[in-house]
Amino acid sequence: MLDVQPTRLPGVMIITPARHGDHRGFFSESWNARVMRDAGLDIDFVQDNHSFSAATGTVRGLHFQSHPHAQGKLVRCGRGALYDVAVDIRVGSPTYGQWVGEELSFENGRQLWIPAGFLHGFVTREPDTEIVYKCTDHYAPECDGAVRFDDPDIGIDWGIDTTAAVLSAKDEAAPLLKDFQSPFTYEGAS
Repeated sequence: MLDVQPTRLPGVMIITPARHGDHRGFFSESWNARVMRDAGLDIDFVQDNHSFSAATGTVRGLHFQSHPHAQGKLVRCGRGALYDVAVDIRVGSPTYGQWVGEELSFENGRQLWIPAGFLHGFVTREPDTEIVYKCTDHYAPECDGAVRFDDPDIGIDWGIDTTAAVLSAKDEAAPLLKDFQSPFTYEGAS
């Protein structure tokens, strides 16, 4: 049984695949195109990514990839725990600049579907956390972009002291939302 729950940002969904367990552990289909299509998510993926963060409090994001290689992402935690965030950056959207976050962990098995037109970022809650995600388009460095993770106008509650966040140089230098021109336009309900 697949559980698909909408969030307060239309298009962003929490997906929890069933886990079948016994004395050995569990088995779960993390992605099944037919089952997802039957649940209303007809998505084609072309790339899988796997990221490892050694330290608790590591922040990656807020990232996006623009057209012609805009990416939707289906994110899950392979080990450890993380807080995963999506921010609407579709110009004209009634939820522009608003965010939603979800705790994803090895234990809870939840996934977050983030369509193109949203920023994506996460913070690790445990050491040695792994994030695994499927993408709807290939990585294209010329289309890669970022917005500052601790932008006060967005106001994400990361649950950490943001001044102590472990960041990349790219994320430290990312612009604020007000200084950013979004390449995405709202086209109605997703």
